[in-house]
Amino acid sequence: MVSVEKDNSAILIALGGNLPCEAGDVAGTLRAALQMLTARGIGLAAVSRFFATPAHPAGSGPDYVNACAQLTSDLPPLALLAELHAIEAAFGRTRASRWAARGLDLDLLAVGQAALPDETTAADWRALPASEQKLRTPDRLILPHPRLHERAFVLIPLADIAPRWCHPGTHKTVAEMLAALPEAEKAAIHAL
Repeated sequence: MVSVEKDNSAILIALGGNLPCEAGDVAGTLRAALQMLTARGIGLAAVSRFFATPAHPAGSGPDYVNACAQLTSDLPPLALLAELHAIEAAFGRTRASRWAARGLDLDLLAVGQAALPDETTAADWRALPASEQKLRTPDRLILPHPRLHERAFVLIPLADIAPRWCHPGTHKTVAEMLAALPEAEKAAIHAL
């Protein structure tokens, strides 16, 4: 594990899944996806520990295995997202419904301090009420990921590799965002 600490130019992704697939159990699938990233010319600068996490939203399926990684790549954000989606598809991922159980989920969390498509749009998606989050999905890439600051299953593994990465919209570090979450939510997540 290598920490990016103050590196605000980091490319950060979240990995997760809660269904086995042809690569094996969920942890095996995450390891295979990381290998596929490097086989496609995307570098791995750091990988967090793997964590057992409750399904989100609660009751939506088996528990997940989640992790985060810092990548190195010269690809622009949309091309990088396309690579992540291609890897998901290679492991059988289809996007039939939001927050459904899945074998592999790769989310582009942040590309440095980029706010895409712009800070106003990114802020609007961050402020989306919980009641609308399942109903509305962006029609374009939003960076940083609009729910990043709310999810212990992302922030706990992200804190392993980038505790000092600062969110360009909230101006809080990963460590600060994690500290603001309810203790019960954090207590439900365990390193494997």
